Amino acid sequence: MKHTRIFNSLAILLVFALISSGACAQNDNASKPSPPAEAKGKVGDATVTVNYSSPAVRERTIWGDLVPYGKVWRAGANEATTVTLDKDVMVEGKALPAGTYSFYTIPGEGEWTVIFNKTAKQWGTEYDEAQDALRVMATPHKSDEMHERLAYEVTDGGLVLRWEHMELPIAITATE
Repeated sequence: MKHTRIFNSLAILLVFALISSGACAQNDNASKPSPPAEAKGKVGDATVTVNYSSPAVRERTIWGDLVPYGKVWRAGANEATTVTLDKDVMVEGKALPAGTYSFYTIPGEGEWTVIFNKTAKQWGTEYDEAQDALRVMATPHKSDEMHERLAYEVTDGGLVLRWEHMELPIAITATE
């Protein structure tokens, strides 16, 4: 009987420790300056998944300062942002095969270059232009609302990057 009580006490303690460590691990991401995030959705019958780190504005000037115009930007923080497509698609009218790509942009005041790079798993600053699978142009728009954190959304019409007072829609269509 004494052994049963000890066993039960240890089992309860173990369950409590596992629950506590899981709760702490979830809070770790929320406290990071650029927590990991995912956007996933359907464009036609193609599933599009974006994995990225989500930096905050934190009263900084983003466009043209923190993110300079005319230079390659990792479109997130930390590791390179990735876009995974489970089917072949058209991006801004150009073919892109199914696969996982690192996602970069070259912001401009009136137009952006959007880049899908073949090297998916890399630190965000290790960009190699020779590995580009596709480059297209997209036009940013001023957003009606402030987006404190960088966020992506997969919509019926493609992919939208939002941060600060800016939105960048990227047209994606599924191929037949």
